Amino acid sequence: MFFIKRTNTLKLTITALLTAIAIMIPMVMPVRVVIPPMSFTLASHVAIFFAMFLSPKIAVLVSLGSAAGFLLAGLPIVITLRALSHVVFALIGAFYLQNRKEDVLSSPLKSQIFSFWIGLVHALAEVFVVSLFFLGILSGGDYDQGFFYVVFLLVGVGTLVHSMVDFFITQIIWKSLGKRMNQIARKVTA
Repeated sequence: MFFIKRTNTLKLTITALLTAIAIMIPMVMPVRVVIPPMSFTLASHVAIFFAMFLSPKIAVLVSLGSAAGFLLAGLPIVITLRALSHVVFALIGAFYLQNRKEDVLSSPLKSQIFSFWIGLVHALAEVFVVSLFFLGILSGGDYDQGFFYVVFLLVGVGTLVHSMVDFFITQIIWKSLGKRMNQIARKVTA
């Protein structure tokens, strides 16, 4: 006989729901600004941050789903690979939050410091991806502007700000769900 633990079913369900949201956001979100190699899709990181609050495995799977969403949305390959780089910040952030989540999310100062720190990791991963295209290591990018403008300002600073805005949105949603979300998070990490 085959038995499934309730915890595994809960993890699978939450992962599937967050992945579905991560796939759909780049496909249907009406608030999107595309300035190749940059795209700003409002709330595109919310499902990833939510997954990061739950567990490293869920964070990685939802990040991969997000990259699939950008691919299915028909965005340029540089933008899709930038989305794939989200696995890096999601995994690092999820490991960091594993035993500190309540402490970090309950403190406005600590959550802003974490948001900046993880946004910086996020930006560095995306800067690396775009640099590969800008320098011609990967084909598919033809940029008229300079390296500093495209890679550091547009992608680096833009990603940092976008990441922090999406983290703030995620934190508002998480807190609005109240104690129930913390109970679910404890069950998922058990």
